[in-house]
Amino acid sequence: MSHDHSHHHGHAHGHTNYLPAALSITLLYAAVEAGAGWWAGSLALLSDAGHMLTDALALALAAAAAWAARRPPTPRLSFGLQRIEILAALGNAGFMLAVIIGIAWSAADRLLHPVPVQGAVVTAVALLGLVINIGVAWLLAHGESTLNTRAALLHVLGDLLGSVAALASGLVIQYTGWTPADPLLSLFICALILFSTLRLAREAVHALLEGVPQGLTLQEVGQRMAAVEGVESVHDLHIWSLSSRHAALSAHVVVHDLEAWPRILAALLERLQADFEIGHATLQPELFKPVLYAIDEPEKPLFRP
Repeated sequence: MSHDHSHHHGHAHGHTNYLPAALSITLLYAAVEAGAGWWAGSLALLSDAGHMLTDALALALAAAAAWAARRPPTPRLSFGLQRIEILAALGNAGFMLAVIIGIAWSAADRLLHPVPVQGAVVTAVALLGLVINIGVAWLLAHGESTLNTRAALLHVLGDLLGSVAALASGLVIQYTGWTPADPLLSLFICALILFSTLRLAREAVHALLEGVPQGLTLQEVGQRMAAVEGVESVHDLHIWSLSSRHAALSAHVVVHDLEAWPRILAALLERLQADFEIGHATLQPELFKPVLYAIDEPEKPLFRP
């Protein structure tokens, strides 16, 4: 059987520089927050500073992955380095889990052994951090939307929530003197970040396992392909992610007339691109033979018009 390939590689442009800018801002504030947290004796600030430093690494990985994903294919890496962003996202999720464990451990220790906290310092630094994190989150949210940049944005949103918790902690301690507010709010933020981190890790693992990309189903894609004029059925349909921006597809297409295949192929590729934004498809034509296709194999579902 012959194979027909269609390749289309789209790229998002114009927002790559947001990651380095976000990295610089994050590193600068992390240093300020760490110093202030040590001076004020605030676990919320120290934890958030550690979180910020982890975010700096996450943003550095994201920037490197965004650059690497645009490198051209090579003879040994025929798809290029597009999937490196998925690996970076998974690595970021792992780092976040480590940070969550560290913060939770320190918070539990603080609850058992309270220490004095300077509420006014915590409030001022947390307010500054809130403004900075909103700015960084805005930069990333208005950049390209990939799994990798979403991972970086997740870190920054975690920092934003951390700043809110630190601000609340500072205000409570400043006006009531109740120091357990500091570790308790740290634990609350840990729970919020954990939920998002696990979801991100699940999406990254799904992509690495070549699962069907989010928003697509085999049933819908197969039915749309089978509805193209001249197609009898579609089987051995596979859809997977090359990266969070690019999906790939392969399938066997049963037709009544192989001479009409060029026209059918063009129609299929146009439909895949227009309906599902799938620009990389490998389609193998097969001549319809009633005897062979009389019985559907359960493990190989057939999609018919």
